[in-house]
Amino acid sequence: MNYSVIRTWLTPDANVVLTTHKSPDGDAIGSIAGLYLFLKKLGLKKVTPVVPDAAPEFLDSLPGKQELCFFSDSEEEATKAIREAEVFIHLDFNTLSRVGEDMASVLRENTNAKTILIDHHQQPDEFDEMLSVTTASSTAELVYEFCKSLAPDTEIDLDIAANLYTGIITDTGSFRYSSTGANTHAIAAEFHKLGLNTAGIHQMIYDSSSFHRLKLIGYALSEKMEVFEDGKASLISLTQEELTSHNYIKGDTEGLVNYGLSMAGVEVTAFFKEAEVGSVKISFRSKNDVDVNQFARSFFNGGGHKNAAGGKVELPINEAIALYKENIAAWLSK
Repeated sequence: MNYSVIRTWLTPDANVVLTTHKSPDGDAIGSIAGLYLFLKKLGLKKVTPVVPDAAPEFLDSLPGKQELCFFSDSEEEATKAIREAEVFIHLDFNTLSRVGEDMASVLRENTNAKTILIDHHQQPDEFDEMLSVTTASSTAELVYEFCKSLAPDTEIDLDIAANLYTGIITDTGSFRYSSTGANTHAIAAEFHKLGLNTAGIHQMIYDSSSFHRLKLIGYALSEKMEVFEDGKASLISLTQEELTSHNYIKGDTEGLVNYGLSMAGVEVTAFFKEAEVGSVKISFRSKNDVDVNQFARSFFNGGGHKNAAGGKVELPINEAIALYKENIAAWLSK
């Protein structure tokens, strides 16, 4: 990434739009809000962070979140910002389709804007400038590196740190995934020295469940978890009817897929969530050398990381589950 060139793009009067992926998680929101606050601190007057749709409620208290423009709620405002942008900074996705077709089509209309990608997913599309590191723990970690390289004399303050720390801990499972490296811990240590209330952020993320969410998780584990392939594979599935009966709100199934991987002997797991009748979103997790990125690409129109990926199919949920079961045995034997 050529920071000298990027500095000529990110001038105080530049019209900049930040974007992230649909169904944003902690890394997506932490990265876009953190970078937004940093660019404003640099003196950029026109920065618009555009998010395709709503984020989980447990992220509401993050600094800068109230400044985010949600395409699903404010399409006219978001479209205007995208069409007028001179620079796009795309965060936490590797291809424009990840923002949803409605927003992607507007982004594609603006062919004059410079494009910057900051991401850690495999097999990214081409952009004008790219900070694409597939071994990084999170996009938030890369945003930290981007900020420090772009403007080394500008302090990353507590509000920015809160966002980036949120992105790091949500995408590393609180530092337990294999993508967590020495640099990840070093950044967290810097935030701690700064005075960041790390315990408070953990509490915001992990200790804010509603009664209905815990009941839903209990139901999913007791009634909808399956284990097969001699205990090497598992899955959890939830239909729209089941979600509705448990008063589901966005974010309630966050992290549910990880329960299936927490069992001894399980090497790969999946969570199937019926988005609507005939449409299913799937999250995959794996251990060691089981590559769910390629599995998701091969069978579920998705992708992501080697040990964490997602996908979506236009099928009834029972057929989507059958597709997984039909192909996972051969994948495990690779």
